[in-house]
Amino acid sequence: MASTERHIAVTHLIAQPLTQATFAPFGDVLELKGIPDKIINQGMCGRHHDLATLSFDEGRAGISLFNATPRDLPYVFDLVERHPDGSQAFIPMTPAPFLVIVAPDEHGRPGTPRAFLTAPHQGINFHKGTWHGVLTPLSAPGLFAVVDRIGDGANLEEFTYDAPFTVTSA
Repeated sequence: MASTERHIAVTHLIAQPLTQATFAPFGDVLELKGIPDKIINQGMCGRHHDLATLSFDEGRAGISLFNATPRDLPYVFDLVERHPDGSQAFIPMTPAPFLVIVAPDEHGRPGTPRAFLTAPHQGINFHKGTWHGVLTPLSAPGLFAVVDRIGDGANLEEFTYDAPFTVTSA
């Protein structure tokens, strides 16, 4: 059976809560993890250290601010993208949850996507080359700090599924 036939059969996704265990094949969850690794600033700050694996080919890390238009659930999509030359971290600048869509790589093409709903104050870091949906805040303002590769050359591949998917909440 061709890979695209499987994609057409699965058209409804239920967004699951985002956890490090379920998201691990695609990247890192950025969140406080209980007890800080270090106490700094004269005992006034807990540092939760080194929460993401950043990886960049032929470039450097840069921080950008994104202001995305909020979307609603149910959310319909047919496009995913990936960045083969660098990881990409999304750090929300508000406590509002957002939708995260990812897909496993199947021989250079995205497989069946999965959807996650972040908890307040969670961010994510996509590993280099991870297929993912576009930035999808669910409320305004859709403000995010983004850490990703800055460098020459195209670092974007897009893929459009044959049929759209609809994401709803659990």
